[in-house]
Amino acid sequence: MAAFTGRALHHVKKALAIAALAIERQLGPFQSGSDLSDMKALLDEIIENDTELAYDARAARIAVIGAPD
Repeated sequence: MAAFTGRALHHVKKALAIAALAIERQLGPFQSGSDLSDMKALLDEIIENDTELAYDARAARIAVIGAPD
């Protein structure tokens, strides 16, 4: 697996959070539960604390929904 640091790691975390939220919002037969589970597991591995998780989750909501909440 590639090792990401700095700004690249920030973008990987944000992209995973955005993708996970997009998949969660896609209900029905086209929702990929296995991709969602894998992405959440990766996020659990690379996000260091709850504060960082909250930041990335907020950024994902803004990107996908257009609002932080």
